[in-house]
Amino acid sequence: MNTRSLKFQLLGWYALLLASGFGLLGVATYVALERSLTGAVMDSQLRRARQLVPLLLEQRQPLGDQRLGEEIEARYAPDRNDRFVRISREDGSVLYLSAPPIDQSFDPASLPPPAWPSAAESSRKAPLLGGRQMLLTSHKVQAPEGMKYLIETGAPMDDVQADMRHWLTFLGVGLPVEMALALGGGYVLVKRALGPVDRIAASAERISSSNLSERLPVPQTGDELERLSVALNHMIQRLEEALQYSRRFVADASHELRTPLTILRGEIESFVQDPRLTADRREQLGSVLEEVEHLTHIVEGLFAMSRLDAGEAQSEWVRFDLAQLAAATADQMALLAEDKKIRLSCVANGGVWVEGDRSRLKQVVVNLLDNAIKYTPPEGAVSLAVKAVDGHAVLEVQDTGIGIPAEALPRIFERFFRVDRARSREQGGAGLGLSIVKSICAAHYGRVEATSTPDKGSHFRVELPLAKPQTKQPFQNS
Repeated sequence: MNTRSLKFQLLGWYALLLASGFGLLGVATYVALERSLTGAVMDSQLRRARQLVPLLLEQRQPLGDQRLGEEIEARYAPDRNDRFVRISREDGSVLYLSAPPIDQSFDPASLPPPAWPSAAESSRKAPLLGGRQMLLTSHKVQAPEGMKYLIETGAPMDDVQADMRHWLTFLGVGLPVEMALALGGGYVLVKRALGPVDRIAASAERISSSNLSERLPVPQTGDELERLSVALNHMIQRLEEALQYSRRFVADASHELRTPLTILRGEIESFVQDPRLTADRREQLGSVLEEVEHLTHIVEGLFAMSRLDAGEAQSEWVRFDLAQLAAATADQMALLAEDKKIRLSCVANGGVWVEGDRSRLKQVVVNLLDNAIKYTPPEGAVSLAVKAVDGHAVLEVQDTGIGIPAEALPRIFERFFRVDRARSREQGGAGLGLSIVKSICAAHYGRVEATSTPDKGSHFRVELPLAKPQTKQPFQNS
């Protein structure tokens, strides 16, 4: 997952806040539960200490200390109830100390000595063997004659510690499960919330200059995403209108320029044939005629691309064999290759059927072969191959020419782009041939790509979808 994505950041913040909240809640619950259980034990022990106060004051005289101990054991039996009782005088002497419990879980004599609290009642914890603890409570008593006593009661906190261990186990298991469930639900919510963004992005990726009529999906949520989709659709509509206006302008300008250029060329040709012209004037008019021819070629190319952008190529689609068309076109251009002493080979087995404008796809073959022959030095080689690969018709043109620099390769299909070495004005290039090839391929739902190595040659590859096989009509007897 991309750590910089909005989905990851939202989920990360959600997980952090959730973990912090669950952690604080667990700690707070643990502390509150421990205090509650400890408080219940402390209240129980203090209540027992208060019950010993009347017994202490009644039995202290005249029966003495022995009778006091017997009464405490008879009434409360601390050794059988795993309880601790100790009564001390102010001078530190022990008036009574309970016997060890029957199970020998602790030794009363080993517990810390009496600690006289500043308040009337207090509590403290004393360690026992095996990590156990005992809660000791202290209660101060003052006899009528002024003598002070300290009544200490205690009980092991085994039940409290067991309950706390159970709670820790529950937190250790329950919190991760709750976190996992909450994160899973959060992931689903974040994914659902950002789902419209993914659909908008996917639709935006599909929109190009050839299908600006498409629009982005508008989620009916009434929030910022809906307003963003509507705003982007309005922007695409404005871009479509601007592009259509530009295409109409190019088409109209190209169409309007064709007639005056034709007239101009005819007039110049008639002037050139005038026998009264001097050689210098005839050479100047010949140069002007070449420029007019070059301008006518540019106008024809712009007019062709404007028709392709308008979708006129799809109005003349037929089903034909691309391999046969390529082979026939290669035969027609073989004379041009021979004039430059270039070997032109063609490998085009029949049966590569496509659907499209036959004349336009022939123009693709002509432009690619013309480029390859034009920029391949004498004694070089140009090869043409047509085959069917994975549901596509593949047309490849390979040459041993001067190649294309790596920095110029991504731009060779742009209109009017010419590489200094391979698209010079002296060779008659206007920078529209490969642009026309790309427009024709796009109009036929195909693509064209190029690879090249300077001084070693270039390789152009055209992919077009194969035509669907024709269904044979069942034979019927008359």
